Amino acid sequence: MNYILFDGPVREHLLPFTFTRPVAEVRLGIMTIKEKWEAYLKTSVSYKTEDYLSVKFPMVLKSDNVFLNGSVLPDAFLLDQVKALKESEVLQKEDLIIAYRSNKVNENKDWGQFNVVEYEKNLFQIKNTWDIFSQNERALQEDFDFLTKGRESQPISKTNSLICPERIFLEEGAKVEYSILNATDGPIYIGRHAEIWEGSLIRGGLALCDHAIVKMGGKMYGATTIGPYSKVCGEVSNSVIFGYSSKGHEGYLGNAVLGEWCNIGADSNNSNLKNNYAKVRLWNYATEKFEQTGLQFCGLMMGDHSKTAINTMFNTGTVIGVNSNIYVPGFPRNFVPSFSWGGASGFSSYLPAKAFEAAKVMMARRGVAFTDADADILNHVFEITKKWRNY
Repeated sequence: MNYILFDGPVREHLLPFTFTRPVAEVRLGIMTIKEKWEAYLKTSVSYKTEDYLSVKFPMVLKSDNVFLNGSVLPDAFLLDQVKALKESEVLQKEDLIIAYRSNKVNENKDWGQFNVVEYEKNLFQIKNTWDIFSQNERALQEDFDFLTKGRESQPISKTNSLICPERIFLEEGAKVEYSILNATDGPIYIGRHAEIWEGSLIRGGLALCDHAIVKMGGKMYGATTIGPYSKVCGEVSNSVIFGYSSKGHEGYLGNAVLGEWCNIGADSNNSNLKNNYAKVRLWNYATEKFEQTGLQFCGLMMGDHSKTAINTMFNTGTVIGVNSNIYVPGFPRNFVPSFSWGGASGFSSYLPAKAFEAAKVMMARRGVAFTDADADILNHVFEITKKWRNY
């Protein structure tokens, strides 16, 4: 059977992160949604996504395919329902299309030709950007249980102080020295060749993914995911970093999501709680206005390749687009469009040619090439986000 993940209508509600990736490339818990499906299905999957993303994230179409909603996370019961689908059947819960089996993409969304199979149980689905951090505790626990079942952790150095060591798991090559790890409130997962340096305070849940680093004296808690090849320090609470990003110095990051290739300058902080304790509103690209999250704690959403200078401050509920640079004193506005350069005193457009120079250097430091496909995606994002750059 061939499996394909499609974006679905929630894609716009997951911007700016889905400007540069399909929905299923979103990371929460330990794995991306795609990686979760591949682990459950025990096979590779491809994407049906926006045309401008399809060169980097191509679709593999065969004569018999199951199309899966990329915003829905798998579990054992859902897996059985998906595998049981017959040709021209659609698995549906109320108005949500979960999966369908067909020899072609249902481009016109005509479901009258399909036999409906009603899904009876509750689903785990992300619908908004803030779901990524607010649902991270559940996703991390489920991933931890799935990945560690029937396996033994690598030995943990005796230089560390451990609480609930049975809920701490180190993959091959992971290193932790002279730190305190407390897994009372959630599991702690240390990926392959990931490192926690001396003097760190870790309170689960935490996922430190492959080759990621918590630098000396880092304070991580509640539930936080540090994606592959990322470097973090300071205080990080209930946040998700997709991968290849750096928050390598002191400063607070809370109830936040960072994409890939971001850099947070030293002593930068985000607020995650309003002074009047009101529920937080957040910019919504789909409605082009600030919408209620229903959350009292909500911090920073930052798209790929965006960066801050030292001592940058962000108000509660701030959204930063793709490839933006924030570098002047004071609080910038709560919504900074993609390819913006500046801060509280004003912005100008950050032209792609300049942005690409920085991206190439940053990516080369991690041994990753900046490709023509990357440039094409970011050029497209620059064009479609022009309407918000009123400088």
